[in-house]
Amino acid sequence: MSENVSPEQTQSQGPIQDLDHQCLTTPLLSTQNRSANSTSQVAIVGVKLCPIESLDYDLVSLVGFCNNLAVENIAGVKFVITSNMMLSGRYETAFLVFFLTNLGLTLFAAIITAFIAPAAAGSGIPEVKAYLNGVDAPGIISLRTCIVKIMGSISAVSSSLLVGKAGPMVHTGSCIASLLGQGGSRRYGLTWKWLRFFKNDRDRRDLVTCGSAAGIAAAFRAPVGGVLFALEEMASWWTSGLLWRAFFTTAVVAIILRALIDVCLSGKCGLFGKGGLIMFDVYSANISYHIVDVPPVLLVGIVGGILGSLYNFLLDKVLRVYAIINVKSITYRIFIACAISIFTSCLLFGLPWLASCQPCPLDTAEACPTIGRSGNYKKFQCPPGHYNDLASLIFNTNDDAIRNLFSRNTDSEFQHSTMLIFFVTCFFLSIVSSGVVAPAGFFVPVIVTGASYGRFVGMLLGSHTNLNHGFYAVLGAASFLGGSMRMTVSLCVIILELTNNLLLLPMIMMVLLVSKTVADTFNGNIYDLIMKAKGFPYLEAHAEPYMRQLTVADVVSGPLQLCHGIEKVGNIVHILKTTSHHGFPVIDEPPHSESPVLYGLILRAHLITLLKKRDFLHTPVRIGAEAFKHFLADEFAKKGLGNVDRIEDINLTDEEMEMFLDLHPFTNASPYTVVETMSLAKASTLFREMGLRHLLIVPNTSNVRNFTISISLNLDS
Repeated sequence: MSENVSPEQTQSQGPIQDLDHQCLTTPLLSTQNRSANSTSQVAIVGVKLCPIESLDYDLVSLVGFCNNLAVENIAGVKFVITSNMMLSGRYETAFLVFFLTNLGLTLFAAIITAFIAPAAAGSGIPEVKAYLNGVDAPGIISLRTCIVKIMGSISAVSSSLLVGKAGPMVHTGSCIASLLGQGGSRRYGLTWKWLRFFKNDRDRRDLVTCGSAAGIAAAFRAPVGGVLFALEEMASWWTSGLLWRAFFTTAVVAIILRALIDVCLSGKCGLFGKGGLIMFDVYSANISYHIVDVPPVLLVGIVGGILGSLYNFLLDKVLRVYAIINVKSITYRIFIACAISIFTSCLLFGLPWLASCQPCPLDTAEACPTIGRSGNYKKFQCPPGHYNDLASLIFNTNDDAIRNLFSRNTDSEFQHSTMLIFFVTCFFLSIVSSGVVAPAGFFVPVIVTGASYGRFVGMLLGSHTNLNHGFYAVLGAASFLGGSMRMTVSLCVIILELTNNLLLLPMIMMVLLVSKTVADTFNGNIYDLIMKAKGFPYLEAHAEPYMRQLTVADVVSGPLQLCHGIEKVGNIVHILKTTSHHGFPVIDEPPHSESPVLYGLILRAHLITLLKKRDFLHTPVRIGAEAFKHFLADEFAKKGLGNVDRIEDINLTDEEMEMFLDLHPFTNASPYTVVETMSLAKASTLFREMGLRHLLIVPNTSNVRNFTISISLNLDS
């Protein structure tokens, strides 16, 4: 901002000083001579892809238990009422109850999401992942979003839409962590001063990371898997301190869940309190496999990778179509949700009629047919002593369907046609259901779809393999997860914690590696595709190859906005009103220094705090540490969501605009800086791995002494 320097001052500095000043205050490349780099979001500076802003720097188990308990009871009552009507031959009334219940639950989830918290729609994992990467979409971790996420997820999952609750649980855990970190919500009068220990971006970000790990731990009762999920998929940077904090968080979640589940096992959680979270130990058989079983398992991984990439491709297209429709009005969003609910209800109620009735096995350990909600043998329209195998999968919650598919010693339970119909139904229903304006996760639908695919492969192999169909269902789920989500270690541990069988480890590892490798040749993982569709400027972990040929000077843009160590109030107000940057370089010039030199970096929020305090100077003099006597540390702490101060809310008189502020005491005097000739790839890696929010680019100056001073400031950090 060259207008901050008077012509007289510039002339008095001589030609070398002029050159130094020009280097510090002029963009490294002229915007007129620089061609736009549109090949990567990383290389584009200032692109407005969506209404987001860069971050300055930065009870879950109980919610998960109540979430599952609510789904179990709501969906359970619905299925029992429908089944009882069908037992008495009132099929039309049963369909009407099933149809209207699903429609009402979907409508409720869509309305509260569309009108109260639109940010609660979808999985929530892409938004949290982008937040941890450094961008903040409006309202993604607010109290309103948290409440709608919980209520909407319960309604959507209970409505028989093929959506999951794991993604919403990750989002919910992140919201709770953020709210606790800022001491609650000031907007709704729910604040606790004793919780305000994390009033900066880095601590808040660490808390959100722990919250995301707790969400997975609560959804699958997989504490170690939750930690690894946060490490592998969510967090953009990681430290040993964050590792043990996340581990402690998930351990507490697991302990509390275990205690709460024991309460349910004693029969104190209503009519339907033994499902949901108790997907644990669904496959506890002793596994024995040989070298001849490896080729079929490899085939499962290869095909699973192809199907997973196809799933991502179709999901990306469907979500883009929904996005075009959703921007028109809220009415369209609710209409699409209701239309998908109607279609789903008709399909789920009609498909079991295509399956033939099977006689109950004589050696089954449970009642056949199953009259209540849970169980492997649904009677549906069949005569006594028979069951409908397709209804056993469809007329159950997703958790119970997974349990039926994973169950051992049930190789003769399902027909080939049943498994094929169920796989195709889950594949396409999960794609069209994921774009509704309601909380909708991908984890459980992908597991259901993959398990049906894997079991179908096991049925085709028949006696040509030593592995039973339940084991193939587990491998199919792993291959589909690897093909769509592209994670390896965390998914492997989550599946092991779900199945409670370490003997599955070698096969699951192989399937995940193969499916991920195959799918990577076609497209990206499901969450990256969604982030790209939503326009989040996500900074990838690995620099793109072309970035090695560029320097940081090739991608900077101007005009440069900066502050002086002692700045006029009017200039500060002008900078804040004409830019949306969240950090500004601070330079010192004569007479406050021998020559122009970079002093440090000051944040927008801190400048606004200084202006609100109105502790201005009549003359441009340095006051040093005495400035802190007029401020409290809490005044510079990270503000909670919705409490951010704006420059437009500060009214200053003309007299105050002519006064001065000493910015030195409030400036970060040791910011991270790089030279303009640094490789763009190295700068990108530094920015991401160090968890930075601002990176200053300094020019190669002809004045060696000034350059040495700048470097020494960085070494002091």
